[in-house]
Amino acid sequence: MTKQSSNRLNVDHTITRRRFLGTTALSSAALMSGGLMSLLRQSASAAGGFDFVEKSILELQDAMASGRVTSKGLVMGYVERINSFNGLLHSVIETNPDAISIAEDLDNERRHGHVRGPLHGIPILVKDNIATDDRMQTTAGSFALVGSQVPSDAVIIHRLRDAGAVILGKANLGEWANFRDDEAETYPLAVGWSARGGSTNNAYDLSYTSWGSSSGSANGAAANLCAAAVGTETDGSITGPSAVENIVGLKPTRGLVSQDGIIPIAHQQDTAGPMARSVTDVAILLGALQSPFGPVLGHQLPHDYTQFLQRGSLQGARIGRDVRFFDYSYYGSGIPGDQDTVAFAEHALSVMESLGATIVDTDTGDVFAYNGDEFTALLYEFKAQIAEYLATLTNTNMRSLADLIAFNEAHCRQELVYYDQDVFLESEQTTGYPHNPIYVAARTHATSTAQAGIDNALAADNLDAIVAPHLTNSTGPAVAGYPNLSIPVGIRDNGRPAGMLMYSTFLHEPQLIGFGYDLEQELNVRRQPQFLRFIIPIPNGHFCDQQRQPQVFTGRAHLPHGGIF
Repeated sequence: MTKQSSNRLNVDHTITRRRFLGTTALSSAALMSGGLMSLLRQSASAAGGFDFVEKSILELQDAMASGRVTSKGLVMGYVERINSFNGLLHSVIETNPDAISIAEDLDNERRHGHVRGPLHGIPILVKDNIATDDRMQTTAGSFALVGSQVPSDAVIIHRLRDAGAVILGKANLGEWANFRDDEAETYPLAVGWSARGGSTNNAYDLSYTSWGSSSGSANGAAANLCAAAVGTETDGSITGPSAVENIVGLKPTRGLVSQDGIIPIAHQQDTAGPMARSVTDVAILLGALQSPFGPVLGHQLPHDYTQFLQRGSLQGARIGRDVRFFDYSYYGSGIPGDQDTVAFAEHALSVMESLGATIVDTDTGDVFAYNGDEFTALLYEFKAQIAEYLATLTNTNMRSLADLIAFNEAHCRQELVYYDQDVFLESEQTTGYPHNPIYVAARTHATSTAQAGIDNALAADNLDAIVAPHLTNSTGPAVAGYPNLSIPVGIRDNGRPAGMLMYSTFLHEPQLIGFGYDLEQELNVRRQPQFLRFIIPIPNGHFCDQQRQPQVFTGRAHLPHGGIF
């Protein structure tokens, strides 16, 4: 069979807008009227009676070791759950038609006494910008790359397969990792939309945002459509969706996790990272994903991040309170009511203090001093690096950013329904990468300023880590290339999650994992989503109502507020 062959496991995304609205309304009504329990029972039945919902990777591993469930049973259970919930949530673009046979092979290995490690037989969702050389697509959510053939698995997919993980499917995302238009400036609900996957809907509050481009990865983990997931981030797309979906997400140090085989925005900031319901699962997944390159080469790295999951990790730690970001009017999400999350971050700090940490007010600097340069640099980097990626593909005539722009114009009613492509157009106008003085100055200033802001704060106040509230400082760590951990710190009265960011300097993942674990165990705020309220349909942008002429961008796209790509 070809890569494009259909299979009974493939998720149906041929829903018309009218059918979509009807389906989601009926699904919402069913869930509100008690249908949720019926769907949960169906999932457990598909897994041979084993209730896998909310189970950690280690609990699933223990259940397989004891014979209570098989990897095949888990795959069938998760697929059944995807089939039940995906019409409502749009978390998953497609499931892996070979997932069951892969799981059977791994079960056979287990029966013969070979267990590869904690991920053996564990079903994982990966974002649809991460190449899998199998019968699934890799498209960044766009129809432009449907049918294209990647040269090989991404390095991290190879690592996951070697570790025994089952690649369950491709998670939905903000198309092109939200680097096509500045839609988040005007409509935050659009940031989790792709032409292939539709709009990812927040599992806790269907009327709320799913935030950055790793929306399906966060949503899938939160709603128990997988054991854990892999997302990617350039600025905010792991940490943001994790915050709004009540899961843990880690954006690693740039260079700790390979970029090879991942559709780029910019190699100078891009990284994949783990997203899961607990710090423990994030630590397990990070160990498998670790594949150092560039600035990380030559550094001694842990083989196993679970060794840092220790109660008492916060005892004696010095934690900075990044004061600018606790003023939500400075750099908050822009979503009404989200300023309430500051109180949850403040409470988390008081809990950290009760666990023996010293809390110190600090300041990592003004991100508005360099986020314009960040965006300028990304525009130059994207045009060149997306062409390099496209050159590796076969069975496609997409070879440049100009080709993608032309495709979107030619397929306007599929691709440009809810937002346009102003960022693509501005990126296309850049020239002279990587030697253009405008680019060099922008990248140098942005990166050095971001790094200095974090490093100077850590040194001046003798800090181990720094914290900021929900959906605020993704930009500093992203531009600096430093690790950033998003951790749940509560559920608001309206049912929407509240998260907190914790970041530090180069390769300080072990400290962040230890601090996050200690806080997580004390707070114990993980809750299953309740699918509250109703979906607010994204308004049609009316970009295709008249005959479109070839576009020439004459304005200036804005850096999405808070970072979403």
